[in-house]
Amino acid sequence: MSKPDELLVDVAAMVESGQSNQMSLTVVTGGTVITGRLAPEAVWRQRVSEVLTDSKSLSEFSGIFTASARKDGPPTHLHFHVARILQGTVGIPETGGMYRVSIQDVSAWTMGDFSYSDH
Repeated sequence: MSKPDELLVDVAAMVESGQSNQMSLTVVTGGTVITGRLAPEAVWRQRVSEVLTDSKSLSEFSGIFTASARKDGPPTHLHFHVARILQGTVGIPETGGMYRVSIQDVSAWTMGDFSYSDH
C-alpha cells in the first residue's frame, strides 16, 4: 500500500493507546499471511527484550528493544504477539511468534485471526 489504510491506522492507534491488547488481526504483507494478536509497541519491545536476554548468543541485542518507542504521530507499524505465518494448513511457528509489520506494507487485512489445522 503506498498510503496506509486510515482505518488500520486507527485500529493500531487504539491498541497503542492501551485500550486493547486483545485485538486479533490477520494481514497480508508481501504475499505472506500473518495472523495473531496486536500488542502496544512498548509491550512488544519488552517481550522481545526478555526473549533476547535469555539467549546466550543474542543477549547483547536486548538493550536495543528497551529503548523508548516513538510517540509522535500515528502508528507506523503493527506489533503482533502470539502470531503465526500461515502456510497452507499450518501456522509457523506452532507456539506463535513476535512480528513487526509496516502498516504501509499491508495489502489486505481482516479483523480476527484465522485458525488452521494440521490434520
